[in-house]
Amino acid sequence: MIVRQFISWIRHAPAGERAEATRALARAWLISDLTIDDRIAAEGALLLMLDDPAAQVRQAIAEVFASHPDAPPTIVRALASDQASVALPVLEFSPLLLDADLVDIVATGDNAVQCAVARRFQLPAAVCAAIAEVGSPAAALELIENPHAELAPFSWDRIVERHGHLAAIRESMLALPDLPAATRLALVAKLSDTLQQFVVARGWLSADRAARATGEAMDRSTIAIAARARGADMAALMRHLCETRTLTAGLILRALLSGNLLLVEHALAELSGTAPARVAALLADGGRTSLNALLGRAGLPETVFPAFRAALAAEREIGFVANESSAARLRRRMVERVLTQCETDPDAAGPLLILLRRFATEFAREEAAALRDEVIAEEASWRYAPVAA
Repeated sequence: MIVRQFISWIRHAPAGERAEATRALARAWLISDLTIDDRIAAEGALLLMLDDPAAQVRQAIAEVFASHPDAPPTIVRALASDQASVALPVLEFSPLLLDADLVDIVATGDNAVQCAVARRFQLPAAVCAAIAEVGSPAAALELIENPHAELAPFSWDRIVERHGHLAAIRESMLALPDLPAATRLALVAKLSDTLQQFVVARGWLSADRAARATGEAMDRSTIAIAARARGADMAALMRHLCETRTLTAGLILRALLSGNLLLVEHALAELSGTAPARVAALLADGGRTSLNALLGRAGLPETVFPAFRAALAAEREIGFVANESSAARLRRRMVERVLTQCETDPDAAGPLLILLRRFATEFAREEAAALRDEVIAEEASWRYAPVAA
């Protein structure tokens, strides 16, 4: 009887009053002890209100039913397909929407709709994949910052491919401690490409010099990222480097001279098809014949073999002290030792000597910069040190 009176009354009531009355009816459907007949009638009345021309009326229903697991599924699905101002709370909070519903909504919805879905709690991988594939940059950013989103590796890669040129996306992803190493490197590559194009367009560097500078920066970044990778993450990183054709002899030699022996082992294992443990044993043994055979199977040019032999011999003599913070820094004693030996080795070609000299120059400049920073820090500590009474 009350529901019939409600239906009669709303025909002439103002929009604001209709919204409040509809909100009360929705709450009654959820929490009141209605008879079965009254419950059915109340749901019917709420279904009628879905056609109300005033959005605030439909918003009232959405606000009540948005996060409630016992809300009428039919009404929830209808609200999810309404205009954004009505649908957003349902899209973000309703537990009644199926994964298939959400995927379809992401594919057809606008930016606000996609962002609401991306903020959902316990967002499954299929929905994350849909947002990564067709979502707006803002939706991708919401997805990245959602700690409850189940992002598969290919979804991370798709976000990088589509939106990695945007600073906000890069910064948010790089801030994640558990971001896959391959994805982190792909983001750095996006940034390097952007910077390279910028300096060339400004005329600050020629295209060749800019390409060399960014290439060297990418190699340093690769070694730094690999220093934190282990297990499956390292294996995925090696596959990424192979697929992008950046697992070069120069990169592997840089890693060896930087002290990242783990990267060297996995890189040679990936390129040669040899088990990492076997590669580690061959490198530790240092036999000329076995080492040359390993490097040959990995596809490295013979011109770099002398540098690898010299670096491994120096490693056995002086040891490595690499850590995550210094993994990309070429160790001066190592570089000088290798360069000296290669300069007297008849098998060492000119390009190898040029590369080693560049490494030596790079390390010397890094060392000078570190000394400068140390002096500045000491001066600052003296300046602000408390004066004794």
